[in-house]
Amino acid sequence: MNVLGGGGHGGFWGWNPSPRKPKQQRKRRFDSKSQSSNSAEASGGAGHWFPLKQAATAGSLVLTGDTIAQLSQRWTKAKALNQQDGKDALLSDHDWLRALRMTSYGFLLYGPGSYAWYQFLDHSLPATTVGNLLLKVLLNQIVLGPTVIAVVFAWNNLWQRKLSQLPDKYRRDAFPTLLYGFRFWIPVSLLNFWVIPLQARVAFMSVGSIFWNFCLSSTLSK
Repeated sequence: MNVLGGGGHGGFWGWNPSPRKPKQQRKRRFDSKSQSSNSAEASGGAGHWFPLKQAATAGSLVLTGDTIAQLSQRWTKAKALNQQDGKDALLSDHDWLRALRMTSYGFLLYGPGSYAWYQFLDHSLPATTVGNLLLKVLLNQIVLGPTVIAVVFAWNNLWQRKLSQLPDKYRRDAFPTLLYGFRFWIPVSLLNFWVIPLQARVAFMSVGSIFWNFCLSSTLSK
């Protein structure tokens, strides 16, 4: 009888039409597809491990901040020296290697790294309570802040082939920069975690870094 049944599955002469899938099963499969598409959208791309959108946004905004910082420094220098051709110097003396160095840092390190950090915070502290908000801001300052300063200092010294001077750079500039940044980044972080959605947090913090770089360069040039 198994020979007539085509393997004992109840078919006729080996022909076994596949049964129609229940509506609930089809709906579940549709829901899983929609959830996967939403997770891909939340990751900033087409579901790949590298958040290309956040990386490109951070790189472009870090480049903008560095450009403003360089223009501000050259403008201050030209005014101090009473140079008549200050406008020409603003464009001709641009440090493009520094611009590339900072852009690569934003694209390769700050964008993906900070986005992964914000995902971790949202996963660990999902409830939108005042306690979680304050804890996120605290962790952002004591974990992400020192990490960003350490990485950007190392990245710059690596590009300049001055890794041997990195410990002196840390001792001289890291802690004052961190303390100065607390006054700016704590209010920005409160707004970032309270109002800004996850997909836009890297962009929002990068926009904040434009003003941070400008204020920092203006303060250091005095």
